[in-house]
Amino acid sequence: MASADLLLHPVRLRVVQALLGDRTLTTGDLHAELPDVPVATLYRHVGVLADAGVLEVVGERRVRGSTERTYRLVVAAASVGPEEAAGMTPDQHRRAFGTFVAALLADFDRWVDAGAADPDGLDPARDGVGYRMTGLWLDDDEFASLLDDVRQVLRARRDNAPGADRRRRLVGTVFLPGS
Repeated sequence: MASADLLLHPVRLRVVQALLGDRTLTTGDLHAELPDVPVATLYRHVGVLADAGVLEVVGERRVRGSTERTYRLVVAAASVGPEEAAGMTPDQHRRAFGTFVAALLADFDRWVDAGAADPDGLDPARDGVGYRMTGLWLDDDEFASLLDDVRQVLRARRDNAPGADRRRRLVGTVFLPGS
């Protein structure tokens, strides 16, 4: 299975996103984070990702006669490479982007729902939530430099370990040429 076909399935993409940030989760933990996904469906998609090497088993323990596995994301296997992306058809790109946006919306909905249940309500500033578009005039070299800068900034923080004052934050990027 090509990595685009593997990763850009709505449930599998959400599983991958739940494990971002060097998290280790059991299928039960994943179900707690994705309660709208039926358990059997979740197990099936976790199995597909594990068989493909996108998830690795980092622990096992016996629970009521069965084995509970703890998974970690294999970051190097969890992306669509530039060569594969270049070979995708326009319809494949549309489906891939639609899946990405749907997963982003699901994460946003979870934040909104949690805020609705919070006595203090939604607070984007407190939670560090933001969304915006910016138009930049850049030639190809300037754009390449911008991408390098963004990668450097993210790479410098990607290996931060969880800590008492740290919250896992999802950062999504979309770069599009303007008309």
